[in-house]
Amino acid sequence: MLDDLNDIHPLFHDAPSSANFKKLRKRIVRQTREAIEQYGMIERGAKWLVCLSGGKDSYTLLAVLHELKWRGLLPVELLACNLDQGQPNFPATVLPEFLERMQVPHRVEYQDTYSIVKDKVPAGRTYCALCSRLRRGNLYRIAREEGCSAVVLGHHRDDILETFFMNLFHGGRLATMPPKLVNEEGDLFVYRPLAHVAEEDCEKFAKAMNYPIIPCDLCGSQDGLQRQQVKQILDQWEANSPGRRQVMFKALTNIRPSHMMDPKLFDFAGLLRDPLKFEQESDGIPQLR
Repeated sequence: MLDDLNDIHPLFHDAPSSANFKKLRKRIVRQTREAIEQYGMIERGAKWLVCLSGGKDSYTLLAVLHELKWRGLLPVELLACNLDQGQPNFPATVLPEFLERMQVPHRVEYQDTYSIVKDKVPAGRTYCALCSRLRRGNLYRIAREEGCSAVVLGHHRDDILETFFMNLFHGGRLATMPPKLVNEEGDLFVYRPLAHVAEEDCEKFAKAMNYPIIPCDLCGSQDGLQRQQVKQILDQWEANSPGRRQVMFKALTNIRPSHMMDPKLFDFAGLLRDPLKFEQESDGIPQLR
């Protein structure tokens, strides 16, 4: 990648010149491109609504997608979108000023979902489920208004792993966030191009780029969330056995339905022995395996 200011998107104008950062940037761009291609996200001439919360993950997503588009590797139109949910002390000018300075087409929408969540969720319960539903509904609406075919989210590899274990431990099912899905109405794709990217890399990238991070004070202020508990478990596993996260993530891409227990995915009742082998074993010495 070139560092000539005339050959890079403004999002990268202040990129560090160190070898470590260049390796990090190259890895994130490569992994994002691989996910986009592997899961068939590209529709030529499409328009994507890129959701920007102001966190490290969404900044990384925004920068990498614009890098790919700048290089001619992502033939879609990108529209950044921030949904201001009315949280107290939310710095409403940070993202608009940043996006203007970076020459990124964008839309900022104000919807006070914060008050709804605080009113509807009983004391002591977590806000995440209702907050995310309200946010998702508004983002779908905005995508339709803007003529977008996809809503693009900044969930990374670790989000996907944590969701898998939350479903395993608390939901009684094997499921996680897919990299690509169609919404319930059937009119919009939902993409997660950072599906292969580690959270640690997003954090290093956004910090090195000095992007203006905005913390989530709604759910982030609550203790004892299931996701936090799962994250602590994964952190401990990773500390005891470095690389464990990547091995577990690889397992999500290498599923054998015949070696699980869901009769809806594999026809166990209809499974038959090989007739020829059955005859051979019946007529003589059993075949060694």
